[in-house]
Formats: sequence, C-alpha cells, structure tokens
Amino acid sequence: MTTRRLRRRLRAVVAGTLLGLAAAAAGPAGSAHAGPPDPPERTTVGDVTGFEAESSAAYRLTAGRAAARVTFVSPDTFRVELAPDGTFTDPTGKDIVLPQGAPPRTRWKEKGDRYELSTSAVTLRAYKAPLRFALYRADGTRVWSETKGLTWDKDSTTQTLARGADEQFYGAGMQNGRGNTSHRGKTVEAGVDYNWDDGGHPNSVPFYLSSAGYGVFRNTYAPGTYAFTDPVTTTEKEHRFDAYYFAGRTPKEVIGQYTKLTGRPFLPPLYGLEIGDSDCYLHNKNRGERHTLDALKVADGYKAADMPLGWMLVNDGYGCGYENLGEADKGLGDRKAAMGLWTEDGLTKLADQVKSGQRVAKLDVAWVGDGYKFALDGCKDAYKGIEDNSDARGFTWAPESWSGAQRCGVQWSGDQKGSWDYIRWQIPTYAGATMSGLAYTTGDVDGIFAGSPKTYVRDLQWKTFLPSVMTMDGWAPSDKQPWRYGDPYTSINRKYLKLKEALLPYMYTYAAQAAHTGVGPVRPLALEYPHDAKAASDAAKYEFLAGEYFLVAPVYEDKEVRDGIYLPRGTWTDYWTGRTYEGPTVVNGYRAPLDTLPLFVKSGANVPMWPGIRSYRDRTAASPLAWDVYPSKGKSSFTLYEDDGVTRAHRAGAYAQQTLTVRGPGERGDGDTTLHVGASKGEFRGKQTERPYEFTVHMGAGPDAVTLDGCVLPRLESPEAFASASQGWWYDADDRGGVAHVKTAALPTDRGFTVVLED
Repeated sequence: MTTRRLRRRLRAVVAGTLLGLAAAAAGPAGSAHAGPPDPPERTTVGDVTGFEAESSAAYRLTAGRAAARVTFVSPDTFRVELAPDGTFTDPTGKDIVLPQGAPPRTRWKEKGDRYELSTSAVTLRAYKAPLRFALYRADGTRVWSETKGLTWDKDSTTQTLARGADEQFYGAGMQNGRGNTSHRGKTVEAGVDYNWDDGGHPNSVPFYLSSAGYGVFRNTYAPGTYAFTDPVTTTEKEHRFDAYYFAGRTPKEVIGQYTKLTGRPFLPPLYGLEIGDSDCYLHNKNRGERHTLDALKVADGYKAADMPLGWMLVNDGYGCGYENLGEADKGLGDRKAAMGLWTEDGLTKLADQVKSGQRVAKLDVAWVGDGYKFALDGCKDAYKGIEDNSDARGFTWAPESWSGAQRCGVQWSGDQKGSWDYIRWQIPTYAGATMSGLAYTTGDVDGIFAGSPKTYVRDLQWKTFLPSVMTMDGWAPSDKQPWRYGDPYTSINRKYLKLKEALLPYMYTYAAQAAHTGVGPVRPLALEYPHDAKAASDAAKYEFLAGEYFLVAPVYEDKEVRDGIYLPRGTWTDYWTGRTYEGPTVVNGYRAPLDTLPLFVKSGANVPMWPGIRSYRDRTAASPLAWDVYPSKGKSSFTLYEDDGVTRAHRAGAYAQQTLTVRGPGERGDGDTTLHVGASKGEFRGKQTERPYEFTVHMGAGPDAVTLDGCVLPRLESPEAFASASQGWWYDADDRGGVAHVKTAALPTDRGFTVVLED
C-alpha cells in the first residue's frame, strides 16, 4: 500500500472512531451540510412551576420535571442550562471554561408574566408561560429573544431565536471556504468531519457571534448544527442544554468576552511567526534513503537561497522516526532555526524530546487520542510539556481541535492539493476563524500534494500576511521548498518571505494584543467595519485585513488582473505604487503580474519594521527600528510591543512598549508632518538601550526641511549618500508616489524624540 493510501486509510479509521464516539456520547452525527434532523418526538419546555435564587448570582427555574439554571459570570456574561430530567450535568468539567473570579452583583424581581434577572449591564427576562428567555441591555434595548422555548428529544437540544432584519452571524470556528462574511441564511456545522477541503469544518468551535451585539458558546463536546435562517435554530447532539452568552457592543468585545471565558490565544515565539519546513528525514519512501541529519542540508538550502527559516519538523511522516536528535537540534540552532517533531508516537516521550531541543509539536488525533476531548487534551499536554521541560513557550499545530485550543496552538487546516481552487477557498477560511477567537489558523504553502510553480508563488504571497505558515515536503512528486522551482519563482518567493520577516514587529505586536484581547491579527473586514453592509457580503469574501492597516486581496486565478477588490471607508494606498483610493470603492482591473500581490495600506498606518534581515536572530544591539508611515490629515498612533521573543518572562511583565504618534499635515493648521516617538516603557532581557531609527514617510510632495528635536538634519541628494550617512534625509519623488526617507543616529530608548517634516 502506498504511503498516501495508508494515510487516507488511517484518516478514515480515525474519522470513523471519532464519529462513533460522538454518536455514543451524544447521538448520531449529522452530515457536513444537512440542517437539523426532524425527530419524531420532540418536547418543548413548559410553563414555569418554580423559581428560587440559589445564590447571589445563580437562579433556578423549574417547568414540571425539567429544570433551568441561570448563572451570572460577569456583568455581561452568563450561563443558561436546561436539564430535561431536572439533573444538571457538565461533560466538559474544567477542560474548556477557565476560573472567572468572583461573580457580579445581581438582582431579581417578578413582573407579572416574567422574572427579571439583572446585572448592571443586562437583564435576562424569563417568561413564565411557557418558559422563554430574552436578553435586554440596561438601557432597555433588546439583544435577543427566543421565539419558542428550548426543545429536546433523546438525542439533541435546540434553541430558537428571532432573527433581526439586518442581523449578521459569524463564527463556528474554521469553516473551510467561508467565515469571513456573514453566515446569514446559511447552515454551518461544528464538529469533527475530517473534510479538509472546501466545505469541511476542521478545528470547528461551538461558538458564534451576532452583529446584534451578542455571542453564544455551547459548553459541550457534542457536535452541533447552527441554522442562521429565520428563525435561527442552534442544535447540539446531546440531551442537555448548556450555553454561555456574551453581551458586547462590538464583535471585538464579544470575542474578548468569549476568550476571557475559554482562554486567550497564546503568544507564539518569534520563530513561530517565521516560515516553517516539514518533512520526514528517516527512511522516507517518497524521497529515498535519508537520515534525520539530512534536514540540515535543507536548512542550508534556505540560507543559500537567502530565505528566512524559523523552524523545521524533522520527522513529519507516517511511521517516520528520528535519530541523533540532540545533534539535529544543535545543527538547526547554528542555522538559526528551531527544531520541531510530529507526534507520530504520541506524547509519552515528549519530556525527553524537549530536553533534546524540541520546541514545536505538531499533533495528529490518530496518535494523541480520539475525539474532541482527547484532541484538546493533546494540545494542552504538548504545550505544557514544552514549557515544563524548557524555558520556551509552548507551540503546537493541530488539524482537529475544539474550544479552548486557541490557548495552546495553531489550528492547521490539514492535507490539501496545491491548486488555484485551494488558494480561493482558503482566503475566507482563516480570517473567518478569527471571529471564533482562533488567532492562528493556516494551511501549507501550495498544499502537500500536486501544486505548480505559479500556484506556489501565489499561495505564498498572501500567506506572508498570516502569522503562522509552513511548507510541507515529501508528499508531492517534487520537493516543496520555496527555492525549488528556480527563477523567476525563487526571486518572488524570496521577496515575500523577506517582507514577512521585515514585518515581524508589526505582526508580533498584534500577536501580543491577541493574548490580551482575544482578537487575532488576521481579520475579516466585518470585524473592523461592522456597520458596513458590503464588508459582511460576498463583496469582501476573497480579501482580509492583516492587523488594522493592511488589506490583502489575493490572486486566486491564473490571471494577471484582479477585479472586485472592495476597499471600505478611508484612504487606501497601493503598497507597491503609492496610488491612493478613497473608500468605499471597488477596484477593478488591478494589474497583478506574478510578482505582485494586491496590497493596500490604510491612511494613518504607522508600521514598525526590521529592515534587511533574514532571521530575527540576525538582530543585534545596534540594529535599527524602521517605521513605514502613511500620514492621515489628523492624528494616528501605533504602540510597538517587544519582549525577548522566546521565553515566558513576558508573563511576569518582562516586556516593553513604545508608541509612535503622527500628526499629519493640517492637524495643527499647517502643512507639517510631525512624528513623535515616545520613550520605550518596560524592561526585558536583551532590550536595546539605544538604537538608530529609520522612517519612510509617504507624503506626495517633499518637505522643505527635516528636524530632530529642533535640530536640522542634513539633506542628502542620493540613495547612496543616504545609505552611507549616520543620519539625515532625502526625498525620492519616484518612490511609490513620493517618499521622504529619514534616519537618525542611535538614540536612547528611554527617552522620546520628535521628527518634523516641515512644509
């Protein structure tokens, strides 16, 4: 049997085991696309027959034999449970929901036809006849309401909610081919299906959010079906109902509340934001006789091609072992890469492997265990195993996971074939997953099967703007490293990998924000523009935002023209040409030859960069910090986050932040552009005590003079003179519509300074 056929058979066996376990625990699993089943006998909860306050923040209602319980977690988060037989259960235990501290102050009162259970932020109405729930804000605004009471049969429970006239829905985790535009009118599944192609739902999550200002997390290990029709029906395949509700004014607030409950996304090490490489290097049937140390030759290939490399999995193949692990780790370290392993033989050897240098763990349910809980436990155990046996941060990859996995790993979409269609359906997948608190989702560059030089280039281009990405070798007919196809493909791939490397400070800052807010770096337009109807529609399906400022519109056809690029409100600058567009608008006929990714930057962007590096480990105490500045007419700012990039010291406060504030021309009534770099606040091991700064300021017309803290900087007349000077400025009218280049000598990081480009 071929390796590929064996892999498929193993996947099918595991899938069957998973579905069998799910069925045993929670009834028969539904198909990937079918709506809720139509069971022969279904019960709807009846009239309230009893009410009591169990505690200062928990209330119990009975309706005949059935019982419901409402528990407030915070002023805007609460839990509703229903037990058809009156006995509450919780199969998830302490697996997913984290301790939340003291409950809020609540109050209750009876008002004729209902009980009102309130915090300072919300009121949950529990209507008596029959028992139905409706949520209101403190100002009396309705958030959601049930159109009928909770219903159940022996295998499932369903909630039915009214749908607003313009209400939009997002979430349910990684939904392949969809997710960054609204689920309104559609049905999505949350559960393991092992369909890793378009229409599948690996790494799905039993959580969704609404533009009406709320989110729902079903606290369960059972698969679910969410029909965002009219009315909205959400069904879980278990004989109990258990849901947490979040009332937030914006999608970001709702995601924040959900991840506060189930765990914030982890902060990856810096090498985790560089490209990874994966293959089997011990007796690889597809590549002939090899040994683990042969991985070092591939790492040398990255260096010879002048391409970044962050980490390598040296045993990624079914039945693939390893040898000389310590020597392999040292060799990779010498080549500025971290070593990872695939859990081919489970986690029992993890401690020894980590002590030998392992810093990345790629998980497979087949070897960690079967089912949602086992997959989640595998993620947590591997993450903890890395941290228990080293000073590094846990860093894992998983093809199937569940709520809570955002706090321990990257969610990976599985095995696919490189093609134009592969590029197309991935675009909405990863940005959409951010709406479920999954901050790091990704797929292999050009898949692991098939592929071509062109699809590799186009896929790598846009994945430059995903936080985590890897190329997986050994399964396709030929090797899949980014230099293998030769020029012009190698040169283009190098260009984008180096751009990814230069943007590490920007992406790492958003990763740090995700660890505090739950909102990931890669975002659908609807997240930043929740009141823009087009952002929720198919007009924005094949584009996304990287952070708040980069809009990425990948080319997903064998064409050199991209149509239908939607730019929301604001001024947008073409990253390559400097041409500006006023949004909202649709750009058609965008020229995108093979080396050009359609990429736009929003006015007001202040983008921190590390110029001219192949690895973050190339940085020294004297390395410059560069800022790419797109002034708006008013004031804008960006706060850079820095720490040691590898250890867990940041969790104890070992990090620093530094803010660049830009006042654009006209903000003070003159034509000057002012850049104020504040003092770097905070300390960590290896922090630069001083450093030079570079600025590229996109301004159309050149300044008359440039000053640093009031002192005039020398004007230089050529790029060569600028490169050789310790400080100064020059204006290049031919650079992307006109760019002023400014550089300073090394300046202390504990003091701020101001650069003024005078009109």
